Amino acid sequence: MQNIGDIRLFVEAANLGVISAAGRKLGLSPAAASARLNNLETQLKSRLFERTTRSLRLTDEGKAFLLYCQQGLQALDDGFAFLENRTQAVSGRIRISATSDFGRHMLTGWLDEFNAIYPDVQFTLLLSDSLSSLHREDIDLAIRFGEPQDSLFIARKLAKNRRVLCASPDYLKRFGYPQSPEDLVRFPCIVLSSNNGPIIDWRFTSAEEVESVRVSMDNARVTNDGAVARQWAMDGHGIALKSIWDVAKDIHAKRLEIVLPEWTSAEVPAHALYHRNRYMPARVGAFLDFLLKRFDEESQRLLPI
Repeated sequence: MQNIGDIRLFVEAANLGVISAAGRKLGLSPAAASARLNNLETQLKSRLFERTTRSLRLTDEGKAFLLYCQQGLQALDDGFAFLENRTQAVSGRIRISATSDFGRHMLTGWLDEFNAIYPDVQFTLLLSDSLSSLHREDIDLAIRFGEPQDSLFIARKLAKNRRVLCASPDYLKRFGYPQSPEDLVRFPCIVLSSNNGPIIDWRFTSAEEVESVRVSMDNARVTNDGAVARQWAMDGHGIALKSIWDVAKDIHAKRLEIVLPEWTSAEVPAHALYHRNRYMPARVGAFLDFLLKRFDEESQRLLPI
């Protein structure tokens, strides 16, 4: 089992590219992590990493060994999950990834509710608006809006989700209301940025009419964090295009107001994503069932806006 711990450390170091970060993830000091990797290399009589003061790079032997380690650890984890499910014990740690705004604004409260039912479950919550990080992180379940095309994940639809234009009442008093999507070029807006740059091309439909607009960057605020975008909208800095799940509570509380309600943007349903080739532990299955129920309840309570 000591060797298994060293192999897990090796896999984490390879994924993260930093020995100290891999050690912290597994509860080891940088010195202890480095010593254990050195010991593993000694036992294997092979050098797994090329180390410098600034970088950590896999050797050719390390790259080949990594594939076997990943497959072996996954099989072992699946075996543990199988034995856990035999007893139907809803316990242990669930690693969840969620978008930043939804995670902070709504999901954290749901985790407390789940723990009231299953107190022996622990959570690790990672917040990111990117899908690319899911490949690098050891995630049991992710919540994202939209369905990725990645074949590594199964996407389970959780709820419908429309995106709405919204702004604070104070902002609308100062700047007025746009009369159509094309008017948005004259208004300060809040723009989300992805790995490909700011998302400034917004498309809307009303009945059978379609309008596309390119948001002006001259007076826009830009962020890659959905929670920041929502806060900026509430603070009166611009019109934002947000998931209704992120802003429904704020709309009910009059902190935000829907702009151009007759125009709708593309539907991007909420999905739960989980690995296609992993055995699902009882705790993850229970949490997925809980999510389906909570999304349904909140859909009926919050979303008829």
